[in-house]
Amino acid sequence: MLDNLLNVLTIIAWAFFGVFLVIYITRAFQRGGIQEALRALFTGRVILPLFLALSLTMVSASLIFIEPQQVGVVVSLMNRDGYREQPMRSGLHWIVPLAERVEEYPIYWQTYTMSTEPFEGTKVGNDTIAARSSDGQAVYLDSSIIFRIDPNEAIRVHIDFQDRYIEDFVRPIMRGVIRTEVSQFTVDEINSSKRKDLESNLEEILRDEFSLKGFVLDKFLLRNIAFSEQYATAIEQKQVAEQERTQREYEAEQARKLAAGQRDKSKIEAEGIAEAIRLQGQAEADVILLKAEAEAEALDLINRILSQNKDLMTFRYIDKLAPGIKVMLVPNDNPYLLPLPDLGMEDLVIENETPGIPLPSETGTPREELLPTDEPTPTPTAIP
Repeated sequence: MLDNLLNVLTIIAWAFFGVFLVIYITRAFQRGGIQEALRALFTGRVILPLFLALSLTMVSASLIFIEPQQVGVVVSLMNRDGYREQPMRSGLHWIVPLAERVEEYPIYWQTYTMSTEPFEGTKVGNDTIAARSSDGQAVYLDSSIIFRIDPNEAIRVHIDFQDRYIEDFVRPIMRGVIRTEVSQFTVDEINSSKRKDLESNLEEILRDEFSLKGFVLDKFLLRNIAFSEQYATAIEQKQVAEQERTQREYEAEQARKLAAGQRDKSKIEAEGIAEAIRLQGQAEADVILLKAEAEAEALDLINRILSQNKDLMTFRYIDKLAPGIKVMLVPNDNPYLLPLPDLGMEDLVIENETPGIPLPSETGTPREELLPTDEPTPTPTAIP
């Protein structure tokens, strides 16, 4: 701000001095002509304002302010090499007017981009780098580099390049290094995970090259890699075939999983059916066992009861026969074996079920005629 203020005051001083000089010389000319006007130039009224304007000019020219994002190189007639050995850092500095001047250089980070897109790179138009891989394929690379001038090496940059360091150093070194390094890789390696190795190698080489010339490299970015149309078509066809193969493998895997699921389902169902059959068989076996145990217990109970009362068997025998027999033969001496031919007629008991029909004894018919003559003689039957 002080430097700007001095510049403004210098301009105002010279403006006032010019107006004053014109008015003063004009009046002197009107009074005495040209001779009077020439004498007026060397009077104190002219020399004093001139001295003040020159003083302000010299002070303004000798006072230099360097911005924080810049560094100054002092070109001096007072030094043997023509420049001060130390660059000027940010702040207010004094120089010798008319014997020294300051060249300012930026020390902030700068980005230089070389791209295929017309308005994306630093230069308008297609500024990509064309290179050849080790197997002869054409490769086109879009790249960016982030760098700045080393403040301590600003004098070297001024001596070597001045303000032409972009065109005279950055562009040529990027093109040369990238082409040389790409030639060490095959096109398949560049299009694979080796791309990261290529980018790392380029950044390391460029960092060393920039450091030798007074620059600091922050980052090298390999923004895009393009290939020839034939190679790109071949890669696309390969990718499509790979995707189709992957799709077929996926479908086959899904079919295998579905078949395995059906197999497991059938197995589970079969195991369930088998288990149900086994449980049913076990249940039936348990029922039979329980039934046998119950029958055994019942028979044991009957056996104990019969051992205490033997007539119970005869009663049960008669009770079982009662619903389905109309004629009952009751032996006198053996309730279990009934020899029908040997039974006495006095033991035959006939139930008259049809009312109104007289029995043989009532009609006088002998009892022997009641037995059928054309039927075989019944044999003795064992009753359990």
